[in-house]
Amino acid sequence: MWLPYALLSAVFAALVSIFGKIGLKDLDANSATALRSVIMALFLLAVIAVQGKFGQMGDILAQRKALAFIAMSGTAGALSWLFYFLALKVGTVSQVGPIDKLSVVFAIALAFLFLGEKITLWNGIGVVMIAAGAILTSLK
Repeated sequence: MWLPYALLSAVFAALVSIFGKIGLKDLDANSATALRSVIMALFLLAVIAVQGKFGQMGDILAQRKALAFIAMSGTAGALSWLFYFLALKVGTVSQVGPIDKLSVVFAIALAFLFLGEKITLWNGIGVVMIAAGAILTSLK
């Protein structure tokens, strides 16, 4: 079931680029990113409320280690969005988007280093191809 979710993630991530580029015209990128984050938070709180999972927030807050890593993930995500929207403000989607996708290469390398995930020959070839494709696609 991971593949449909991953594909939907990719489609909506693409829409972030398009809507973000249009919405940033004549606006401060950091302010727009902050507002986007508030909208996301409210939307996600509504989702868990509708799912009846709002009570699980206490469980998450009670687990210090999990909470610390969730906080670090949130901070990394916020920094990613700040830099992404700054890049979109001055660059084109066709340049910024592919370079942003180097996150796949970085994620695989970090998963290997910190999580002990294996990289097969085919995975390695794919990572090199993603990196090369991202760089080639962003060249003007």
